[in-house]
Amino acid sequence: MTLPNPQAQRAANSRGVLAMSAGMASFVANDALVKHVSEALPSGQLIFLRGLFATVLLLAVLGAMGLLRDIPRLWERRVLLRAFLDACATLTYLTSLFHLPIGNATAINMATPLFITLFAVIAFKEQVGGARWLAIVTGFTGVLLVVQPSGAAFNAYALLCLGGTLLHAGRDLMTRTIDRGIPSLAITFSTALAVTLLSGLWSLQQEWRPASWQSLGLLAAASVFLSIGYFMLTIAMRAGEMSVVAPFRYVGLLFALLLGFVVWGDVPNAVAWAGIALLVGAGLYVLHSERSRARAELEPIPD
Repeated sequence: MTLPNPQAQRAANSRGVLAMSAGMASFVANDALVKHVSEALPSGQLIFLRGLFATVLLLAVLGAMGLLRDIPRLWERRVLLRAFLDACATLTYLTSLFHLPIGNATAINMATPLFITLFAVIAFKEQVGGARWLAIVTGFTGVLLVVQPSGAAFNAYALLCLGGTLLHAGRDLMTRTIDRGIPSLAITFSTALAVTLLSGLWSLQQEWRPASWQSLGLLAAASVFLSIGYFMLTIAMRAGEMSVVAPFRYVGLLFALLLGFVVWGDVPNAVAWAGIALLVGAGLYVLHSERSRARAELEPIPD
């Protein structure tokens, strides 16, 4: 989609960056709660119960906002494909995570901005200059320094994790193509429902355990953060240029580090601090370059 003027482009990019950052923070909060509950419940059961809470919550919000009339539109092909890609991506990534060190899985998953930018160039003909590519690659290098994956631990599941990363990028690409008349909240609901249904089938392959009230309460809280994350991610991918918004996925890693320090007392080592510096620097550079470009486009051309 071509925006009508530079001011609108800049505003859309700003909305996308803020939404992506907020969405990543919400996903980190969700992950922290899920990590705690995973000690008591099987993965399939956990994801299904969390998804059930999220689906009911989003359905209630849709009703309160008078958007239930838009639910029939969720049967449109692109919405269904996006929901299917998201559900497959979630289960693929989690399956690989169970067989990989978390650092390796995180590093692979954080390659998503690279794929999104590539898809944006191919599918939407976005003009991505060398500076943006450099910022994205610099951010990814920072991710590697922070998570410090082990080369010896890469195996066939690493390829499965890479497949999940491609599915995530494909989901974001499909988000961009959905009719703007369909509310983002309705698209969020379709995602939650698809993940719930697929995880429900997965949970049948595992033995269910009794869930305590504490676990159910934590999953209910996680579903709130998950719903916010889904919604913000949808907003981000429907807003500004994908090559500008996508790198701010890396913000999630910074929130994870902060949460790890506050809750578990984890302190990054010197190499990780270098990676954090690269992540922050890459994000600031993208913001600075966008502001500089906007100013240049607004300056009058001399006679």
